[in-house]
Amino acid sequence: MDKAFKGEHLFPGHLGQLFIVLSFGGALLSAVSYYFATVNKDNTDNSWLRLGRWAFYLNSISLVGVASCLFYVIYNHYFEYHYAWAYTSKDLPVYYIVSGFWNGQEGGFLLWTFWQAVLGNILIWKAKSWEKPVMTIVSFVQVWLASMMLGIEIFGTRIGSSPFLLLRDAIQAPIFSNPDYLSFIKDGQGMNPLLQNYWMVIHPPTLFLGLASVIVPFSYAIAGLWQKRYKEWITPAIPYALFSAMILGTGVIMGSLWAYESLNFGGFWAWDPVENASIFPWLIMVAGLHVLIVYKNSGHSYFTATFLILLSFIMVLYQSFLARSGVLGETSVHSFTDEGMFWQLVSFILVFLALSVYLMITRRKELPISKKDEETYSREFWMFVGSIFLGLSCFHLVLVTSIPVWNNIFKTKVAPPTDLVGHYNIIQASFAMVITILTGFSQFLRYKKTETTKFFITTMVYMLVAALITIPVIYFSGLYKLHFVFLLVMFGSVYSILANGKVLADALKGKFKLAGSAVAHIGFGLMLVGALISAGTRKLVSVNEAGVGIADFNKSPAEQRIAGDAHENIMIYRNEPIKMGGYTVTYLGDSTSEPDHYYKVDYKRYNETGKIADEFVLKPHVQVSSQMGFVSNPDTKHFLSHDLYTHITAIPTIKQAPTQDSQTAAAHGDENDDKNYDPPIAHEVAIGDTIRFREGFMILKSLKKETAIQNIPLTDSDVAIGAQVQIFSNGKTYSSEPVYMVHGKSVFDFARTVDDVGLKLRLSKIIPDKSKVEVTVYQQPENKKPWIVMRALDFPYINFLWSGTLIMIIGFLLSIFRRNKELKTV
Repeated sequence: MDKAFKGEHLFPGHLGQLFIVLSFGGALLSAVSYYFATVNKDNTDNSWLRLGRWAFYLNSISLVGVASCLFYVIYNHYFEYHYAWAYTSKDLPVYYIVSGFWNGQEGGFLLWTFWQAVLGNILIWKAKSWEKPVMTIVSFVQVWLASMMLGIEIFGTRIGSSPFLLLRDAIQAPIFSNPDYLSFIKDGQGMNPLLQNYWMVIHPPTLFLGLASVIVPFSYAIAGLWQKRYKEWITPAIPYALFSAMILGTGVIMGSLWAYESLNFGGFWAWDPVENASIFPWLIMVAGLHVLIVYKNSGHSYFTATFLILLSFIMVLYQSFLARSGVLGETSVHSFTDEGMFWQLVSFILVFLALSVYLMITRRKELPISKKDEETYSREFWMFVGSIFLGLSCFHLVLVTSIPVWNNIFKTKVAPPTDLVGHYNIIQASFAMVITILTGFSQFLRYKKTETTKFFITTMVYMLVAALITIPVIYFSGLYKLHFVFLLVMFGSVYSILANGKVLADALKGKFKLAGSAVAHIGFGLMLVGALISAGTRKLVSVNEAGVGIADFNKSPAEQRIAGDAHENIMIYRNEPIKMGGYTVTYLGDSTSEPDHYYKVDYKRYNETGKIADEFVLKPHVQVSSQMGFVSNPDTKHFLSHDLYTHITAIPTIKQAPTQDSQTAAAHGDENDDKNYDPPIAHEVAIGDTIRFREGFMILKSLKKETAIQNIPLTDSDVAIGAQVQIFSNGKTYSSEPVYMVHGKSVFDFARTVDDVGLKLRLSKIIPDKSKVEVTVYQQPENKKPWIVMRALDFPYINFLWSGTLIMIIGFLLSIFRRNKELKTV
């Protein structure tokens, strides 16, 4: 049947599908082999262990094969494959073609299982006595992930979705009855314009590495329960838990950077349901990590540590369900459609949830329990409390984000809070306030017991200093206008930075093992400071005092009315400077680099003497795509103390710049846009003469007698004269060359447009007896001049957010190095 269709490249798809089956089979064989290697009591027989390793190697190599085949299909634009057609197009640069690799459901699962294979190979090398039980779990999860890409039907039920599904099998359409259907498919649908950003090239691989890495501490926890090695798994699991928390956090912040640089809502976090879901596992992993450290240092809270580590992986599976099942399709811009995998995703969660619950219940009487209660004035007690608050923060997000899930399960119609963003901001800020204060004063406590007098004196001194710093920060930044809870978060953040700064200073004096946690906490505090000030006190720069809304810009001045968004958007005509905030802003023009349309906006700031103190050009761009309609991408000027953020909110209809061929057609009467201009005015001029128009003047510099016209060959009897005109308007200079031609027995003139000043020029007549020519000038009406509507925001001190992220990552790295060093000494 396949041979009936012309031009299809079926081999890479067949080979890729074979690799998918091999990866599934390898993972299944590895899981079974490692299981028997684990339960086998004969320590001298390593045959099951060897088979498990080789099967996992087969899984890993097969995944590389799947990825290679998929990239080959995408890179060569084989649009007979649904994945290539749905997510890429020929005009995409190579780096976006790479990001198209994980643009769809199937590519996301492939990336996830690839990273998990990498981590599995590291465990084979490093896990030593833990290899057998840990790799049993890792391989078992690989089976489930590989099944997500199988794309086969068993007893009428489809298992997974293959990235090598043919377009004619994915879509039912009459075109596929034609054996030569590919000749009609010239290009793919292309990539969602919102994803065409360099952050989307690096953000998904980072986030998926973080999601994949959660399997390692989870597998250690399951292995510890399974093998009744309850205490031993803690030490080797901590470095991996640190790595997971670091990479997950980095991936989430990269997503925030993408939103800040690519989306036009004016911020870095919108509380979108899929955004919320991405931090579920991070919150639980950070909570679990702290309780692991509590147990390692004090012997307390074993059950809670194990529970949180197990829950972190369940949260990975649940966030994947939310993003990929289609259940959030009507509430999130990031959500995938169902694609028939709803119940497969549910079963993925239930299997590993059941395994975790079963082991926790059956081993409950054997779990290590401290016979002595924790001291109230001990570090482990308050670290435990902080972890509980992290868990409660996650519980709140899960509860509200999952409202569509509850409605789906119970057939209810529960509505989310009316002001959803405000709801999240207040509740989550309350949790953040408690957590920051705990990360501060817990640093002054010792494990097991602390001298209370010294603790209270130190804590109160630092709280007083924090208050003295926070009060002017709140006043001068304008935070005092916000809800009281945000002021408390600022106080907690400053206090945490100061307290952990003291610990860092002590670490530099010789207690270096304390440096990692101190640096991570300082970074977290700086992140919150940056987020609070930049989001809470951002300033609108594009204040529209005329009261004209976006919806009204295409109306005549008499029809314009005040609209709801009028005050946030400002209309700018090309080359007409206007005052906007502390800047003088000029729309200079636009250019096209397919598929993006860029708009050049010049910003000038003058000092008191009238001289230019600062000048820069921003180039926000838009796309008009079949998938998303009008899509605006901002451009941002970064300063040390603030960011100036600009994006386009409305434009005239985008039209392509006229080509030489279109101008030739116009000369022959095939295209006439004279209706877009005021009535023309003819000027008789000699070389050197000046023609004035509404916004400037032009000078006829010379007449060129050997002008060439594209696609029109000239004979010796033909004449083509070009008028070289220099145009001066709004401090800028432009050139144009309208052409007059005698070709055979016919006379033509070729108009030239100068879009930046709204002109069209024709060399309409040659007057030899006067040594003059006639230049006809068309000028666009004032109310039809090119324009844009834009919105500009100022984000003060947002660099605290980004720098805090970097510092937090450094803190995690220091902690990983420390824990790895401890592991080597065990």
